[in-house]
Amino acid sequence: MNTTIETPSKYAICIQTEDADSLTLRKVYKILPDENAKKSGYIRVIDNEDEDYLYRADFFVFIDFAPEVERALLGTF
Repeated sequence: MNTTIETPSKYAICIQTEDADSLTLRKVYKILPDENAKKSGYIRVIDNEDEDYLYRADFFVFIDFAPEVERALLGTF
C-alpha cells in the first residue's frame, strides 16, 4: 500500500496540533523536502522551537503563494 502524501507546496498552514508549544493553529510553516517522511504520511517542517521535525501531514493544509509572496516569506523563515 502506497501512503505517499503529495506535497507540491513549499508551505503549509497548521490546522491541527497535539502540542501547542511546537505547532500553532493557523500559522504558516515552511516544508522541508523529505521523501521518506512523505511515504509514511508525514512532512518535515520547521516548528515553533526552530527545529525541523516530522509531523502528520493531515495536521496541515498545503498552500502555494505567488513568487513575490514567497520572496517576502523567505525573510521570515
